[in-house]
Amino acid sequence: MLTLSDVRLRRGPQVLVDGATCSIFRGEKAGIVGRNGCGKSTLLALIRGELAPDAGEYGAPAGLATAWVAQELPGTEATLVDYVRGGDLELAALEVQMTDAGAGSAADGTRLALLHAEYDRLEGYAARSRAAQLAAGLGFAPDDLERPVRQFSGGLQMRANLARALMRRSDVLLLDEPTNHLDLDAVLWLEGWLTSYAGTLLLVSHDREFLDGVVGRVLHIEAGRLRSYAGNYSAFETQRAAEAQRTQAILASQERERARVESFVTRFRAQATKARQVQSRLKWLARLPDIAPLHLEEGFEWEFAAPAKLPRPLLTLEHVAAGYGDREVLREVSLDVSPGDRIGILGRNGAGKSTLMRVLAGLLPPLAGGMESAPDVATGFFAQLELEHLDAEGTALGELARRGGDGQAGWTELERRNHLGRFGFRGDRVFEPTRQFSGGERARLALAILVARRPNLLLLDEPTNHLDLDMRHALLLALQDFPGAVVIVSHDRALLRGACDRFHLVAHGAVTPFDGDLEDYAAWLARGAGAAQPERSAAAGPSRREQRRVEAEARSRLTPLRAEQRRLETQLERLAAERKEIESRLADPATYAAATAGEQRRLSARHGELSREISALEEQWLEVGSALEAAAG
Repeated sequence: MLTLSDVRLRRGPQVLVDGATCSIFRGEKAGIVGRNGCGKSTLLALIRGELAPDAGEYGAPAGLATAWVAQELPGTEATLVDYVRGGDLELAALEVQMTDAGAGSAADGTRLALLHAEYDRLEGYAARSRAAQLAAGLGFAPDDLERPVRQFSGGLQMRANLARALMRRSDVLLLDEPTNHLDLDAVLWLEGWLTSYAGTLLLVSHDREFLDGVVGRVLHIEAGRLRSYAGNYSAFETQRAAEAQRTQAILASQERERARVESFVTRFRAQATKARQVQSRLKWLARLPDIAPLHLEEGFEWEFAAPAKLPRPLLTLEHVAAGYGDREVLREVSLDVSPGDRIGILGRNGAGKSTLMRVLAGLLPPLAGGMESAPDVATGFFAQLELEHLDAEGTALGELARRGGDGQAGWTELERRNHLGRFGFRGDRVFEPTRQFSGGERARLALAILVARRPNLLLLDEPTNHLDLDMRHALLLALQDFPGAVVIVSHDRALLRGACDRFHLVAHGAVTPFDGDLEDYAAWLARGAGAAQPERSAAAGPSRREQRRVEAEARSRLTPLRAEQRRLETQLERLAAERKEIESRLADPATYAAATAGEQRRLSARHGELSREISALEEQWLEVGSALEAAAG
């Protein structure tokens, strides 16, 4: 259906994709993945017909109905249900024809009857109901249907755009990060809707579980190349790892053979009796194909610095009521948060999850009840609108210095630049104004600023919006080793599964422990938000809450051991590098020509000290590793 043949795409002078060749077939569901800025959205713009390839050819059948989500906020006076319903362009055009045919005294009865028959075939009488169902699935309340779209927040207007795109009858559906403005319940609904979609789907997403549940093929863009992989995202990761391993093995084998031939040529080049063999091997070397190593982009590696203090508990809520003015959103909320806690907050859109997070962050005073924070609590709050707090004219370096808090007090400019480098801001990029950054880059900068504050309580409200898969994975790893407490609201199930060991449900104005996992939550949503939480009989064994408590205790034992293991590995790397440098100097004849006898003895003595220190550290590392294995049990 859709074909790319040796396509090149540019953004200004930069080549994003070059030599892209693939075919996308009718009914296929393909995910497009890659780092932020690699060209995914540009590829969708090509398919939408908004740009032409800089080289090569793109082809699609004539008359193809293509739907996509408008990126501009509608701001229209139309009601939500009418705005969504207007996405069915075929039905809207038919309604105009029906109005024209029925106008005036000279109405064409036969034509009008045929139009009504077509209207019935297109299920026009059920269009309003279909629009309402789409809006409900994406998190709108029944009372929202008659509200003007312009009255909604920017995030909800983007949801309205998504609903309008789904309303359209399409052969091809193009979705670019559709989950960014959705809650978990809306993500689960959208996943089910897309699974049953009959057309061709091209989906740009950084949500691995969403990709796994929807797509059957992955198009990966990296270093300007587009490659196709069969299967979902997990299958792509497996194939990618195997491909890298195979390429590395071929490279190693080729290098060994090259070295052997070059050694033969060097030894026998001057011997006349070996001239023919030497020439033969030189020709073989010349014909040897260059095998480029599989390009693996540099990942993000960072961790949360150890908090200055870890008081217990960090925060306590007792019978708290919360809301805005006279409107009470939450009531009778009691919750303790202590170091090591990993709490995921579940609940439908509008239930009060963000209200709870604002109370925990101290930004929304309780209407009733008591809230007590430890004197040394240091809160790091990543809100959904965190990116809007960045100064558009400020640089990454300047924003870190301005908003990094006491955690980076005393840092030199070099230390700030090194910190930003771990989040992908290197070289002169730290001096660029943030208005030039993409959404993903602004999200990374906001995260870098949060990490610099050295919090002991992390409150993360949809932290993965705009983050690509590599940064999401880096965030997950950092959270797993974070010694403080973490409370997360997120639609990213991979983050919730990997970072949280217990869940609380916000529903009907209450905040209660949820005795279940994400599959149980999905089932609870399917039964209806008013259904009772899942119950377990005593014969069914320990509850999930008890299992998560045991897992949390196990992790609290593992965290200091992992920290000690990393400390030992860092020391070993430093000492091994110093020993290697001394060995190089001792093996260099110039050392003995230039150095005094005392300097030579000092180098030899230091080499012996380093060997003994490394041996002792390796023993400690093995002991810590054994303790880790025993604790992980």
